Amino acid sequence: QVQLVESGGGLVQAGGSLRLSCAASGRSFSMYAMGWFRTAPGKEREFVAVISGSGTVTVYADSVKGRFTISRDNAKNTVYLRMDSLKPEDTAVYYCGAEQASGNLYYTERREYEYDYWGQGTQVTVSS
Repeated sequence: QVQLVESGGGLVQAGGSLRLSCAASGRSFSMYAMGWFRTAPGKEREFVAVISGSGTVTVYADSVKGRFTISRDNAKNTVYLRMDSLKPEDTAVYYCGAEQASGNLYYTERREYEYDYWGQGTQVTVSS
């Protein structure tokens, strides 16, 4: 069982930056691919970024590529999402998810339904 707790959301002006954190409890954190997803008002949850268990493979949605950076610290059981050059359309509740990668430290997953555990979400609001 893995529990995930996101933090770091808030209100920021367009062009600003935020760093989200997702702290995981439980064992074998490095065995999970960790993803960030978001749900904007009136929209379905969408993929943002994912990082493999080893931390060496990352994948981004086109909408955030070049602006967001996902990273992880396996010693601290934490995954981060650094968000730069924020836009009003980035406003959403951001969720982290953990996907058990069956021992593949280079596995990544964009499909929401494949994730095994979710955090409660953190609100990010970008004002224009």
